[in-house]
Amino acid sequence: MANSKYEYVKAFEQDDTLLPNTWIVVRIDGRGFHKLSDRYAFEKPNDRRALDLMNAAAVEVLKDLPELVVAYGVSDEFSFVFHPSCELFERRSGKLVTTIVSTFTAHYIYLWPSYFPSTPLQPPSLPSFDGRAVVYPTSRNLRDYMSWRQVDCHINNLYNTTFWMMVLRGGMRNTEAEEALKGTVSSDKNEILFKRFGINYNNEEEIYKKGSVVFRQYQLEEKKTGGTDQDATGEQDTPASQEKLSKTQQEKFKKLRRKAQVVVEHVDIIKDEFWERRPWILSGRVGKLPTEA
Repeated sequence: MANSKYEYVKAFEQDDTLLPNTWIVVRIDGRGFHKLSDRYAFEKPNDRRALDLMNAAAVEVLKDLPELVVAYGVSDEFSFVFHPSCELFERRSGKLVTTIVSTFTAHYIYLWPSYFPSTPLQPPSLPSFDGRAVVYPTSRNLRDYMSWRQVDCHINNLYNTTFWMMVLRGGMRNTEAEEALKGTVSSDKNEILFKRFGINYNNEEEIYKKGSVVFRQYQLEEKKTGGTDQDATGEQDTPASQEKLSKTQQEKFKKLRRKAQVVVEHVDIIKDEFWERRPWILSGRVGKLPTEA
């Protein structure tokens, strides 16, 4: 850029570089999705088309950004995770967040007709998302964050399922259902669903109860036996700077990640098994492609 008398304005820019050697989570949320869901008549308590659309957009984000290692989504939110070794955009928060949000939104709008063919998008009811970046120093912190989101998914879905059954099938007004559910615990809601509506919550689809995990699939590894104070990667739960990858290694892994299939699963990510059988997620490395021996 050529020097000019106006260049002094660059001094007003603030540094937003995120802490090095930490996990970066970019969490996006739908803006005004309550109105959007009403405008396009999303089914209650869950609209499978809307959830599949969210997942499809998230898959495309992981394909576009090989630096991402995993993502987790529920309802109108998605959390995208960068490994501590990530140096994309020099770890500038603004660049990372806006890239995730804009890429996700672009794919969401582009894919909309595939999931809602009879209800094309119409202004002013257009989908948009906001986002923020948070850093976590250890793999345990990162796993606890992911567990928190999955627990939240279960709590919210159980409430919403009960609430909408009371409204749609029980004939109650929204305010009446809200009042009736005040102070109830999980067992109470399960009992209401079963006794009043013949619904066994355990038989509900896993996508509604557990949310969606998006990641690159390699050959699954056998679960480790025994136990120490290590985490599911076999590494001590220390700050996530375990091993600095060289630029050559990062470029090599980036190319290999582009060859891997990005999959969506609805599984338990709170227990160790998910992470033990997919150690490449927390290690930041790559596994063996399923076609390899």
